Order: sequence, then structure tokens, then C-alpha cells
Amino acid sequence: MNWNQLSDKAILQEITHRVKQKRLNQNLTQQQLADKAGVHKNTITNFERGKNTSIISLIQILRAFNELQSLDQFMPEPGVSPIELLKLKGKERERASGKGNEPKTPPSEW
Repeated sequence: MNWNQLSDKAILQEITHRVKQKRLNQNLTQQQLADKAGVHKNTITNFERGKNTSIISLIQILRAFNELQSLDQFMPEPGVSPIELLKLKGKERERASGKGNEPKTPPSEW
């Protein structure tokens, strides 16, 4: 699936569809999943419908499915580049300088 070609709404629908399909594949009712996740049944219902969806709800649902490790695939730890590591001499970067990120020429609408 090419996620970049999907709208935000389509991505949300795909994620919630996958969660619902996983729940059904495990033969869990919404109430059973809610109990495992420690949330109200309405949270699961709303999540599966793409309503009032939050990251915390997704984390709770992933935890109930014992799937938190899938977050590593979703957003792998970036680490520090070897060049930056040499510059920092082993210290992990904590702030961005913001330099070098400004556009070279202003957009035409300025």
C-alpha cells in the first residue's frame, strides 16, 4: 500500500479497519477488547469508526493485542547519524539549531 497517496482520512480509515479486523480475527467483541485495553467500550466503537480517535487509544489497543513492538516498524528509533556522532563526540543531540532549514528564496506569494 502506498500510504503517501492516501488522504489523512483514508489513512485513518485504513488503520481503524485493520484494528477492527485484528479484533475480529482474534474473535473478540468490542467489550472484550475494551476490557483488555482498560478503556470503555465506546472508546473501541468510536476508534473503529474513526471518531474521537487518539494516539493514546491506539497505544492502549496495541497493548491489549500485545503489539506494542509494531511501533518500531511504524516509527523506528532514528538514532544519531555517524557524522553527527563525531561532531557531538558521543553526546546525543537534544536540540535543533534551526539553521539551514530556512528556504533559500522566499515563496512567490510573499
